[in-house]
Amino acid sequence: MDKLNLRNFQEAGQAVLQFLHQRFGFNLWMITRVEGKDWIVLQSEDHGYDIHPGQVFHWADSFCSHMVLGKGPKIAPRSEDIPLYASAPINQLVNIKSYIGQPLINEDGSLFGTLCAIDPLPKSENIAQDIIMIELFGDLLSKILQADLRQNQQIRLHERLQLEASSDVLTGLYNRRAWERLLITEEERCKHYGVSAAIFFIDINDLKKVNDNLGHVAGDQIIRQAANVLRNNLRSNDIVARLGGDEFVVLSVETNQDEAEILFKRLMAAFKEVQISIAIGFAIRHPSQGLVEAAAQADQNMYIHKRQMKMVSL
Repeated sequence: MDKLNLRNFQEAGQAVLQFLHQRFGFNLWMITRVEGKDWIVLQSEDHGYDIHPGQVFHWADSFCSHMVLGKGPKIAPRSEDIPLYASAPINQLVNIKSYIGQPLINEDGSLFGTLCAIDPLPKSENIAQDIIMIELFGDLLSKILQADLRQNQQIRLHERLQLEASSDVLTGLYNRRAWERLLITEEERCKHYGVSAAIFFIDINDLKKVNDNLGHVAGDQIIRQAANVLRNNLRSNDIVARLGGDEFVVLSVETNQDEAEILFKRLMAAFKEVQISIAIGFAIRHPSQGLVEAAAQADQNMYIHKRQMKMVSL
């Protein structure tokens, strides 16, 4: 790893995985993210397992889930000799006879994920002597990761400032063009760091009737009021845009399923308070797909919600 110019977590991770593969010879090295029940592969150095970034496994099935709790060793030259590892469900998916694992830690001390390796053959007991090296690389990656995540906040701010001109005239929110560009940049962050995100589609009900009966001035007032409701109920780093007409969209960054459900209820209550009838659909980004697929699902869920509301009103 001499003379490497490692600019970010992605490059540092690739260099570490390549070095560790050369040093220890394990067939698979991974950097992973733990998100709820999911164990997400962010980077891999694979030589026979066919494991790729974006693949998702069940966290509780893994050796690493026991390792981070201190119930299993960080280095197991013969993993079958460790009862918890020998009985772990991950063995039904891949052939594992030796294991190395090290937690990656967030700045607040919580678990981000793991640096880990597996091999289909047992290894020499001597590799256990290299525990300090594994821990050192884990600490190094954790610190680079946290620096990257802090820098991302500044990068997001810069991106938003660059797109200020790409705003919807009526509401001041981002327009469709800005939304599509920001969606691409956030998808790259999601892939690199394994963070979850939620997309919401919001549609104002019966806006056409308001325009037809009361005029477009009244309709425009409802659209501006809806935009203010969204601003007042979202975080500063969330993205909110008006796609056109009566349709809005939100990207709530670093948001999981439970947090998205809370936000859904908060938005429904906030719009009810100002007497604006809306339909909302949301979806969580799945690591094996992406934000574009989540957006399509959120849009579909919004129309399902709209149909359900119409059925209730009949």
